[in-house]
Amino acid sequence: MKARLPKGYSNGGGNTNIQQLARQAQKMQEEMDAASKELEEKEYTAQAGGGVVKAVVKGSLEVQSIEISKDVVDPEDIETLSELVIAAVNEAIRQAREEKSETMDKISGGLNVPGLF
Repeated sequence: MKARLPKGYSNGGGNTNIQQLARQAQKMQEEMDAASKELEEKEYTAQAGGGVVKAVVKGSLEVQSIEISKDVVDPEDIETLSELVIAAVNEAIRQAREEKSETMDKISGGLNVPGLF
């Protein structure tokens, strides 16, 4: 019994299909690279403590700035201030990672091939 190939595939055209697939993968990689560069420059802002601490992080996960309201600065309670700064920075980083993941999933259609992207 002979195996049947799916419609559109032929015995002689295998190289054509592989070349087409390679071109599609290359195009997808180029789109992902462009999107990644764009997202790395984007800024993400998050606040903590009702807005008394604000952190700005780039998509490359570099902290750009931290703003602290004078009202929250208490020399007797540095621990709370530290926790607010950490919370704001972590939230901004989470936003950056989430947007990058969503963008890459849109481009790749959810395809996850290790080493390809």
